Amino acid sequence: MNANRERRRRRPRSVRARAALAAALTAALVLTGIGWWVHQEVRRQSLSAAHEQARDDLFALVDQLEKGHVPSPRRAVPYEVVATGRRTAVAAGGGMDAFDPSAGHVLPAPPARTAPIRDAGAVWGYAYRPMRIPDRSDHDVGSGHDLAGRSHTILYDDIWAGQLSRAQAAALGVRPDATLRAYVVLVPDTAEEIAAAVDDLLLRAGLVGLVLIGAVAYVTVRVALRPVEAVRRLTASITDPGERVTVPATAHEITALATTINTTLQRLDHAAARQRRFVADAAHELRSPLTTLLTSLEVALAYPDRTDWPATATTAARQTRRLQALAEDLLLLARLDTRAPTADPETVDLSALASQLADQHPLAARKVELTCDSTGPVPVRGNPDELERLLRNLLDNAARHAAHRIQVTVRSEDGQGVVIVADDGPGVPAEDAERIFERFVRLDDARSRDQGGTGLGLAIARDLAQRHGGVLTLAPRTLGACFELRLPQAPDQDGVPGRDHPASGGGAVDARTTSSVASSM
Repeated sequence: MNANRERRRRRPRSVRARAALAAALTAALVLTGIGWWVHQEVRRQSLSAAHEQARDDLFALVDQLEKGHVPSPRRAVPYEVVATGRRTAVAAGGGMDAFDPSAGHVLPAPPARTAPIRDAGAVWGYAYRPMRIPDRSDHDVGSGHDLAGRSHTILYDDIWAGQLSRAQAAALGVRPDATLRAYVVLVPDTAEEIAAAVDDLLLRAGLVGLVLIGAVAYVTVRVALRPVEAVRRLTASITDPGERVTVPATAHEITALATTINTTLQRLDHAAARQRRFVADAAHELRSPLTTLLTSLEVALAYPDRTDWPATATTAARQTRRLQALAEDLLLLARLDTRAPTADPETVDLSALASQLADQHPLAARKVELTCDSTGPVPVRGNPDELERLLRNLLDNAARHAAHRIQVTVRSEDGQGVVIVADDGPGVPAEDAERIFERFVRLDDARSRDQGGTGLGLAIARDLAQRHGGVLTLAPRTLGACFELRLPQAPDQDGVPGRDHPASGGGAVDARTTSSVASSM
């Protein structure tokens, strides 16, 4: 761990330094590749120029030899002219004369010829091949090129003395039937020196370029990050989610960053406002039954002789039940807000569950007809208790607002289980279609607390629907309210979502439960 910590400490932490280092490393790789290519190209061009120079010198030697002139030893390119039947060189120079002329020629003599025929491998009148120059003891290492003991590309061309006059052959010191061969040594020293000079220049220019590129990248990133630093300082100074950072006028990534921060702050502001509103509403809802309970108990204790103790106990029990129900709802909402997945989901038949709740539901103290229709089993995956709570909340809401009738319909549709709970009550205004799913929202403020509920039922129902991967919406309706619940159906044994199940005898199963109850809750 200490080694990793030391390694992290050595790495540049600044974005500017990292960007400059990355730019310098990238430039170094690119410049290295370019330098290698330039080195190879310069060396190739230099060798090509040296080859052309050696070829021109070879042609000049051949012209001199064909005129019967002995070439001068003072030449820039090493050369040697040898002949058959002759032990010593006809002529040598440019560094080849560093060998003792009396010790014999250095390069091999050509084979004897009887006709002016060029070498079969000749190109443009001459030939060339790599050849090693022997390292002889008579070589003077202090004069000319150091050629001994090294391999070089050697250009050569043959001349038949039979093409020359006797006087020209005599001037060259060869027999009239001898074959002369002119050698020119291609020395790459100049090409290597040029390549080395270019390499040195490229190295200097590359180092300067790397420094400039790193500095430019550092300054550029520093300038580019100034708006980010400004946004950071503004964000760090924010103490109220209602504050916002300044969005730069230019449309670039910094603008997107500032916009995202403002959007996040806005969400936090909304969440904080919602939390404050929720706490205030919860406190208000808790204060109402507590005030009623406390008042009734204080009055009973102040006037014990004139108190109807059974009525006081009944009132206290009713308010305690309200407090208990409200506390349970608040705990359930807190658990739903954690977005934890449903634990141990089971397969639940929505049709059977809706029929059971319709049978057992205690309707309001007025005659309301509750019917439940389904076309067959509608299996879904989820927590049975939570799904029961969802449907019960929908039925409780319909029972509070229905005038005469509540209709529950359960069916399968497009791989989903659909539950529709409709009532013939006053309905919901279109502008409040979403607001009714908010917490502690009651559209009828004139309704009493006992009759109107706490305003958490629909909020809990929607959260439970979303927790099970479904949706709960208020469907358009001309009379009354119609809530539509859609949940993913559980797959059957073949892994396919459940389909409508045909009834025996070709008809649809009609599981209808009708309840007409006139009892108090």
